[in-house]
Amino acid sequence: MTYSNFTTTRLKGQHLTAIERGKIAAWHSEGISNRQIAKRLGVVPQTINNELKRGKLKQVKKSNGKCHYFFKYNAEFAQNRYRNNRQRCHRKEKFFQVRTFLAYFIELFKTKSYSPDATVGFARVHRLFSPAEMVCTTTLYKYIDKQRLEIKNIDLLMKTTRKPAQTKQVKNRKVLGKSIEARPTSVETREEFGHFEIDTVIGKRNGSETALLTLTERKTRFEIIRVLDAKDADSVSYAINRLAKEYGNNFSAVFRSITADNGSEFAQLSETLNGLTEIYFTHPYTSCERGTNENHNGIICRYIPKGESMDSYHRKEIEQIANKMNQLPRKILNYATPQSCFEQELNKVVS
Repeated sequence: MTYSNFTTTRLKGQHLTAIERGKIAAWHSEGISNRQIAKRLGVVPQTINNELKRGKLKQVKKSNGKCHYFFKYNAEFAQNRYRNNRQRCHRKEKFFQVRTFLAYFIELFKTKSYSPDATVGFARVHRLFSPAEMVCTTTLYKYIDKQRLEIKNIDLLMKTTRKPAQTKQVKNRKVLGKSIEARPTSVETREEFGHFEIDTVIGKRNGSETALLTLTERKTRFEIIRVLDAKDADSVSYAINRLAKEYGNNFSAVFRSITADNGSEFAQLSETLNGLTEIYFTHPYTSCERGTNENHNGIICRYIPKGESMDSYHRKEIEQIANKMNQLPRKILNYATPQSCFEQELNKVVS
């Protein structure tokens, strides 16, 4: 059915407001037709027909001692009925239905430092809960935002530490070796195993305390942590030489390349690994070119808060942090752990 000379000016799905319902009541009582009311509000006539039915209220009028009943459109009644219908149309609350899963998440977060997404993905991959017994990652974060769990936003690693992007003026700085621009495309696409990113992590900035040397494999996200006596080139060379002895003849096959920044602690890296593997250096002040390792350094802050002295931690305790990180399921690995992925790739190399 078509309506001649009729056009609507409202967006599709835009509901009537309380003010518009008041106008409908006034115009309808004046005897204005539904079609004219619809034209004034910019809606189709059927909308007005439906609205008059929704707000139809039974009323009574006494005359000569008798009660006469009739129906009349009431804007306030229609608005209340609309509001109640809207509240009932939403999906029912699922919070109390998934309390077992929420307890499971809290346990993994406290004992194994699983993120909300890692918990959801791990549970789905291993079918630990049915869909009705768990929630998605977004809903889990909403529960945390609304403080419905004992886990708060401040407990999450990335939620409160991300900073807005800032542009800095880059000064000229010497590149210590072969530029990252010469690195093969297969390294960038993570198609090939054995390409690492390297960096150092310090606690207090006094130049004489214990530091950490971190290496992250780009494909499997496997993390290696070694303790340094100090953040200098000699300590890095010593740790790298020990790592080369651990892997023996397989070192060159496992460590096909290493990407570092231009920090002074890596000044001897090319010389130390000459003939064993390829060394590439990022552009000055461009840590995003080894972003995988930067992200993993942030995970270390879960165990050693930034600015805290590392001398108070036992060396074995620090090295165990890598084991915990390698046991965290990763979304990018289809919620497998870096440990299992690294071992699979390592078996291929050894065989």
